[in-house]
Amino acid sequence: MKIGVYGGTFDPPHLGHMDSARAAMKILGLDRLLFLPAYQPPHKDLSPGSARPEDRLAMTALMADGLGEGVEVCDLEHRRGGKSYTADTLHLLREQYPEDELWLLMGSDMFLSLQNWRQPEVILSLAGVAGFARTESDKGELLKMQGEYLHKTYDAKVCTVELPAIREVSSTQLRGGEGWDQLYPPVLGYILRHGLYGTHADLTKLTDGQLRACSLSMVKAKRIQHILGTEVTAVELAKRWGADVDLARRAAILHDCTKYWTLEEHLACCEKYGVVLDEMESSAEKLLHSKTGACMAKAVYGQPQAVYDAIFYHTTGKADMTLLEKILYMADYIEPKRDFEGVEELRRLAATDLDAAVLLGCEMSIAEMEERGYQVHPNTKGARDWLKGNCK
Repeated sequence: MKIGVYGGTFDPPHLGHMDSARAAMKILGLDRLLFLPAYQPPHKDLSPGSARPEDRLAMTALMADGLGEGVEVCDLEHRRGGKSYTADTLHLLREQYPEDELWLLMGSDMFLSLQNWRQPEVILSLAGVAGFARTESDKGELLKMQGEYLHKTYDAKVCTVELPAIREVSSTQLRGGEGWDQLYPPVLGYILRHGLYGTHADLTKLTDGQLRACSLSMVKAKRIQHILGTEVTAVELAKRWGADVDLARRAAILHDCTKYWTLEEHLACCEKYGVVLDEMESSAEKLLHSKTGACMAKAVYGQPQAVYDAIFYHTTGKADMTLLEKILYMADYIEPKRDFEGVEELRRLAATDLDAAVLLGCEMSIAEMEERGYQVHPNTKGARDWLKGNCK
């Protein structure tokens, strides 16, 4: 197995790191890629205002998750503490992966000075090295000359990776609040939520883009397309049925923000904000994320009661739902990535008779739950019965 090892301070990780990782995985044919945030870089002091090691680790984990299968963050240097010397790290990785082929990935600035690192001969005996260009001037002859030098001097395995497009990104500028379009949205959301780099954002006054980034920073990458699809669908339905588009958008953005919380986190949040749970809800994380997501929307992100209620009932529905509650319930059900028998009929009804669509959605949910032998929440039955009595 080929394993890429991509170290750095990642303060913060950005789209340039993601571009480089994708290119290296493709060109080297890597089976796995490990991002290794340094606890303390040996070659420089962290600048004032840098993120703490645990925050850099968390942001890098979000970036790794966004790159898909086979990419992950490694906390080896974080657990070890102190200065992160590459030779020491590779010794530990070699012990962990004795039969695998290791490739050390680095930007051109590091690649061109590798012979000046601590124990370069050890580094190059334990792993191949792949250097990639980070600016237009780095491409070409310099990388090739350095590769030939390392191979001749250390008998090193060397690969130069010329990126198809060069993304000019400065971590210093990012830490200063410039060029944030070069941040992966969940990383930006993490920065905002934790007040890194002097942001100290008022989370109750975020733009739609900032709110979206915060929500996406709280979930796994595989949930992102569902959230974005629900947002698009909620906006479409709000326009079709005359609901407040801004409220529909924000309810959709936040509806699944606590999806990956543990049961303990859900219960603690409900206790904090006075949410009374029934017996069924107290042990069902699938039901609890709607309650805690509503609490986050109102208490942390300053959303109004209408958004709170829409998120609170988006999983079960309830009798006598408001227009916004119906819209979020259906948007969650029929967003573009949903693919199940009957979804096209739900989509048709949502555009022509919203109440009939919600009724059918409730009936389908009840039938599926009963078929699987699961208990159906009373609110879902209440929504069905109310709609049956009130649909034209």
